Amino acid sequence: MTLLVDTHLVLWAAYTPERLSPTALARVTDEEQLPHVSAASIWEVVIKAGLGRADFKVDPAKLRAGLAVNGWTELPITTGHALEVAKLPPLHADPFDRILIAQARREGWPLITRDRALEGYGPPVELV
Repeated sequence: MTLLVDTHLVLWAAYTPERLSPTALARVTDEEQLPHVSAASIWEVVIKAGLGRADFKVDPAKLRAGLAVNGWTELPITTGHALEVAKLPPLHADPFDRILIAQARREGWPLITRDRALEGYGPPVELV
């Protein structure tokens, strides 16, 4: 099964896997699962890293390379994904979360997350 992983779970999987729930850890490490990282997640990391916050020391290029080495596949953002955002109800204003939901819907994949703010969108959002 192919799945899309929310940005915070991507970061936890890469840097602090002990923070993942047992379900999330199983999903991102199971050889039959195909975890994908969205270009939007890397973009979000680039923006947050660029703010120079003391609590956010992530090198986006190293993150991307490490994910690739560990079998993660990158999902680009397409115009189809962008158009899918217009179909989403206005439940949440975060543009990164909204594109991830749109991508998951368009691809027919679950979006795994710990963010309860996304729960109202229903499938494909899966809280793990």
